[in-house]
Amino acid sequence: MLLKNKVIFLTGGSMGIGAECAKAYAKEGALLAIAALDQAAIETVIQEIGGAHLCLPCDVSDEVLVKDAIEQTIAHFGRIDAIHNNAGIAYPSKAIHETTTEEWDKLMNVNLKSVYLTTKYGFEALKASKGTILNTSSLVAEIGQELHAAYSATKGAMNTLTKSMALDYAKFGIRVNAVAPAGVWTPMLRDWSKEQPNSTEIENYLDKIHPLGYCPSGDVVADACVFLLSDKARFITGCILPISGGAELGYRL
Repeated sequence: MLLKNKVIFLTGGSMGIGAECAKAYAKEGALLAIAALDQAAIETVIQEIGGAHLCLPCDVSDEVLVKDAIEQTIAHFGRIDAIHNNAGIAYPSKAIHETTTEEWDKLMNVNLKSVYLTTKYGFEALKASKGTILNTSSLVAEIGQELHAAYSATKGAMNTLTKSMALDYAKFGIRVNAVAPAGVWTPMLRDWSKEQPNSTEIENYLDKIHPLGYCPSGDVVADACVFLLSDKARFITGCILPISGGAELGYRL
C-alpha cells in the first residue's frame, strides 16, 4: 500500500474531490484527519471507508479552529505526514465588478488563507516527519475563466504559493506540490452548472473541453494525489500537475 500508516490531514474531505481522496488514501493504508464544515458528512465518509480516522468539524478559514484541528490530529496520531489543502469554494459566478467585498473575502479566506493556516500550525509536525504538502488548485489558475475572476485569482496565487513553499521547505525535506483539475463532476460543479447562462448544455460543454472526450469524476484526481503523497514521488516538489484530460493543450477543430 502506497500510503501505509501515513497520517494525512485532509481539508474539505467530506464531499467531491476531497471525499474521493479520503477513499483513495484509506485504501492505500493512510490514517486520516478530515477537517470540513459538515460533521455529519465527514462521519458518512469515515463510515464508508472504515478504520480509526479522525472527524474534525472545522471552518478552514478560522485560525483558532485550524490550530485546534492540527493539535487534535497530533494528539490523536502522534504525528502528521502530509497535509492536503483541498477545501475550496468556486462561487460566485460573476465578473469582478459584480463581486461583493464579502464574496471576495470569503474566496480568499477559504481558498488561500486556509493554506497559510494549516502550514503555520502543521509545519513543525511536517518538519519532524519530513512530510509533504499537497494543494488542490485548478487549471483556471493558468488559463483564466469567464465569470470567475476572483476564483481564478485564488488559484493563480495558490500555484505561485506552492512553488515558493517548495523552495522554502526543501531544506527541511518537505515536498510541496499541487494538482490542477479542469472539469470534475462534484456536487459543487453540479451547483455551479445550474448558475451558468448555458446551463442546459453544460454537460456536453464540459465533455468537449477535455480532449480525452469526457468530464471525469473525482477519482481521477484522487489517484494522482495518492502518487504525489507517496514515496513514489519522493523527488518531485514544486510541481503543478494538470489532471485535465488535455484541456490546456490548445485550439481544436
